[in-house]
Parts: sequence; structure tokens; C-alpha cells
Amino acid sequence: MSTLDSKIPEGQLSEKWTKYKSSQKLVNPANKRKLDVIVVGTGLAGSSAAASLGALGFNVKIFCISDSPRRAHSIAAQGGINAAKNYQNDGDSVERLFNDTIKGGDYRAREANVYRLAEVANSIIDQGVAQGIPFARDYAGLLDNRSFGGSQVSRTFYAKGQTGQQLLLGAYSALSKEIKAGTVEMYERKEMMDLVVIDGQARGIITRDLQTGELERWSSHAVVMATGGYGNVYFLSTNAMECNGSAAVQCYHKGAMFANPCFVQIHPTCIPVKGDYQSKLTLMSESLRNDGRIWVPKNIEDSKAIREGKLNPTSIKEEDRDYYLERRYPAFGNLVPRDIASRAAKERCDAGYGVGAGFAVYLDFKTAIERLGRDKIQERYGNLFQMYEKIVDVDPYENPMMIYPAVHYTMGGLWVDYDLQTTIPGLFATGEANFSDHGANRLGASALMQGLADGYFILPYTMQNFLADKIHQPRVSIENKEFEQAEKDVRTKLESIMAIKGEKTVDTLQRELGHIMWEYVGMGRNAEKLTKAIPMLAALRKEFWSNVRVTGDMTSMNPELAKALRLADHIELSQVMAKDALQREESCGGHYREEYVTDEGEARRDDEKFMFVGVWEYKGEGQEPIMHKEELNYEFINVQQRNYK
Repeated sequence: MSTLDSKIPEGQLSEKWTKYKSSQKLVNPANKRKLDVIVVGTGLAGSSAAASLGALGFNVKIFCISDSPRRAHSIAAQGGINAAKNYQNDGDSVERLFNDTIKGGDYRAREANVYRLAEVANSIIDQGVAQGIPFARDYAGLLDNRSFGGSQVSRTFYAKGQTGQQLLLGAYSALSKEIKAGTVEMYERKEMMDLVVIDGQARGIITRDLQTGELERWSSHAVVMATGGYGNVYFLSTNAMECNGSAAVQCYHKGAMFANPCFVQIHPTCIPVKGDYQSKLTLMSESLRNDGRIWVPKNIEDSKAIREGKLNPTSIKEEDRDYYLERRYPAFGNLVPRDIASRAAKERCDAGYGVGAGFAVYLDFKTAIERLGRDKIQERYGNLFQMYEKIVDVDPYENPMMIYPAVHYTMGGLWVDYDLQTTIPGLFATGEANFSDHGANRLGASALMQGLADGYFILPYTMQNFLADKIHQPRVSIENKEFEQAEKDVRTKLESIMAIKGEKTVDTLQRELGHIMWEYVGMGRNAEKLTKAIPMLAALRKEFWSNVRVTGDMTSMNPELAKALRLADHIELSQVMAKDALQREESCGGHYREEYVTDEGEARRDDEKFMFVGVWEYKGEGQEPIMHKEELNYEFINVQQRNYK
């Protein structure tokens, strides 16, 4: 078993990263050309890491699951990216950003990593401006900011509702520059199938060409995982279908421990489910909560009439509307963190006040349009309003939007130390693929911040520190026995799935998994539900391996086979998620155990027993995984009960 050594530097919190950089080991420019790095994933975290490492002079190979990095799911991030520039002079600082992020994560994140994230965030904005990112600007020409949940200052930089897209284009241009220079090689339409570990160190990967089905071997001195999260275990989520988490599961099988798998974020501002055959859900940016007000009718009869189509929401008088977030959380109002806003919406709908099909609340811009004018709202959110109207066929300028919570982001992921290195030497994880920065709940506009901080400003230092003494380590031949065995194992798995020839499609089983996870391991969890879920998931796993039917063959483009491979990993990961949720007998952030709440219905942590990271170790097929603990020690922050009232 690998020891959980977080490698947090000594000294004052504000000095840790500076001292680390000044004392790290370096690789001279000539020697960098002798070292190879593999980056898996081409979203913000992967593209920025590959571009930065290539610019330093390392030989980088980057693998893209789709036909272009521009299709990475980072493009879907709408609202903005956090940094404590304090242009508004409203009291922001690195320390305040750090405190808000730790508090937003319900004191379940590693203190040193979060401070470093807050510290380097300002550099991301400078980098973006230098790249030509069209951040919004105020009348004087300064970069504009808006507010996001969990904060009382305006620190979110944005480009209309397309911030992720614009930042990804910036990272893509930096990556393209290095591809042109020859320091980075790009490989599209390839999916990682396995990690190759030699003498206890990550030395390469096995990929499958998604167009030809061919298995290929790739060697390196280190591997970076930048493959996003695993929210699609719930089937319906805001994630793209190719966001699958499978690559992280392969690393887990090879010895990389998995941390806090039960910490899943439910986003409160999504377009509600419309039918049984949807494949994903659409997110409406949290930025809309700056000017939009969330409400349901005060009278349950009005809610019923709306559901029956007998009453239009615009006809409900102001005094008959329950702006429940403003009522319950007056200090933060509609900008409470996502986990709190999501649970509040569920509570109102469960009580019978939901609209639409009963599982929706209103996000209304009537007051903002009266105050600011339609033109100003259109300037701020026009593309988001247009997207909503195209999907729902309702004009949100004239009628309130309908929203409901949905699975959005996973705070759990591969365990990493301060260097962003997993429990396998030479294997690093960045962005949503690791666990380190968000605790039990991610604040809005922090995903873009973490992905770019890791790729541009952290990994180039920490990986160089690791690679410094690998210069005399020869390149590994892909004919090595470990590569041969890894490819053989992948081929056996593929053949096993193709040979089942059962009666159920992959999508049918994936929907069944999603139903179990949402109903039993979703927004509201308790011991009874979780205890029921664990054998249900075991039974589903057994059914998959005995009754799935995958058409086509292994040696050509076969999306059904690709989905089947990911589903097998989803089912296994969901079992660990349920076990992790069952052992954590407290409520914190996105993990809401219905038995552990305050008298006011808020999450009740148990810091005495559960102030730790739950880190799961794979013990082999058919064996129960073992959980280890990384204790969280807060030296510089005052731990307290979250209060947004």
C-alpha cells in the first residue's frame, strides 16, 4: 500500500508555494528534450498543461477523445472564472477568496492546496488577457466582474455566457503553438484503456483508436490525467456524453487511490427533465442568479393550477410569490452556494409547491428588467436566454425560466498530494480528475480557475521537480513485458464484453444505473437508501457482465462498445460512491445525509469524526476496496458551521 503523504511544505500558508518554487529541483533546457510526458485529456486542464510543458521544452504527447480539443466539455462552462483582483474595491483579497473556497467546500478540502489556488488565480486572468480572451469590460475599459454563489464580493471574470469556450480557445491556441513548434504531438479520437506501471512508476498508457478499434502503446517518463469527472454515473447530468471518468478508474485499478467519491455537486440551475429519452441535461449559468430571482407560489393551490395549465405564472401577484432563498438566507439571497440552493428547491418541490411537471421552480427576471431594462439584461445574458428559448420554446424575457437541480460536477477524484501526484509515482492528475481543491462542494466559477491554475501555473513546477532525477532513466520500449500484458488485458476485456451477446442494450443498463444512483445516492441520502443501493448496484454489475448486448465488432468504429466499456467502469465506481456515502455519517456540502441535519434543516457536519479525506484503495477483482484516511488539519483557518443567513 502506498503511504498517504500530502507533501505539504512547512511554513506560513502564504509562503508555502513561494518557498516550494524557490527550492524545487530543475531540469536544464538540453535535458528537457530527453524527457517524455503523456497528457490524457484536452480540456482546460490538459491543454494548458501540455502547452506549458511543451513550452518548457519537454516532449509531450497529448490524447484527445474527440476530433478536436475545442470539443472538450470545458467549453460548456458559462458563467465565469474567479480571481481576487479586487477591481471593484469591494474588499476582496487572496485570503478572502481562500476563505470563501474553504467555507464553500464545507471544510473538507486541503488547506494548503486551496490557498495556492487562490494565490495563482490572478495570474490566470493576466494570462487570459495576454491571449486575447474577450473578458467583459466596464464603461471605463477595466475588466468587469459579477457575483457568484458563496461570496459577498464581485470576483468572477466573464465573457458573456461563453467564458469556458473563450478560455478553451485561449488554451487551444497556446497548445497549437507548441504543436507547430514540434514540442507537442496531438493524437485525436483515442481513448485511454489502461495505465502501464513499471517498477512501481507510471511509464505509459494503452489507447484504443475510436475510428479503427486498434490498440496502441505509448511510453513516457510521466503521465498526466486531465480527463474530467464522473458525473455521468447518474446518466442524466449536465456533462457531455464523453465525460466518463473511465481513465481514472483504470488508474485506480493500477494503484492510484480514489478520494471522496461520494462528493457530487448538484447544480440548482438546470433545465428540468422533459422526457424518458433524454441523454443529458442543459445547464443555465449560475451567473443568472445575479439578476434572476428564484420563487414558487406561496399558495399550494396556485402551484397545482400552474401544473394543470390553468394558471400563468406571470399572473401571480408579487405578494403571492415565495422568494424562498431570499426568505431563508437574507445575507446571500439567491447567491447561496449550489448545494444549499439545490436542496432548497428540492424541499419546495417535495412539499408540493413545484411547477412545470412538479419538479421545477422559477428563475424570474421581471424585477431586473424593470430595474435595468431589457437591453442591459440582453447584454449580460443574451446567449443564455437564446439557448433557453431554443430548448424550451418559451421567451424568458416575457416568462420566468423553469429550473431544477441536476448532477453537474464531481468533487471526488484521484487522490493527489501537494505536487498533484497520485499514489503512483509519475502519475499526476489535474482539474476535475483530482480531488484536492473543492472539498464537499465546489463554488461556482472555481472549476475554470482550478483547471487553468493546475495546467499553467502548478504542474510545470511540480512535474519538473519529479522529472529532475529521471534524466538518466532510459526511455521504455513499448515492447516491454508490462506493455504487452496491459494490451493483452485490454483485449481480453473487449473480447469478454463482445462475447456476452445478452438482451439488454448499454443505454438501458445505463439508465437503470442512473435511476439507482439518483434515487438512492442522489441529493438526499440516508442509511436505508444507501444500504439498499449497494446490493442493487452489485446485481446490476452482474447483469451487465451476463446480459449486455453490444452490436458491431472490435476492429472498427463502434460507439456501442465504447459506451459499454465506460458503463462497466461507471457501475464499479458507483459501488465505491455508495460505500463512501454510507461510511460518512454526517452532512457536508453536496453530501447530504438526511439523518444529520440541524433543527433548521441545514447540513450538520461532524468534525470530530469525519474531518478527513476518504481515500479508497482497489484490492482486486471481486475484493472489497479498503478506505484510508488523510486527516485534514486546519492551521490557519477558523473552522465553523457554514452560515449564509
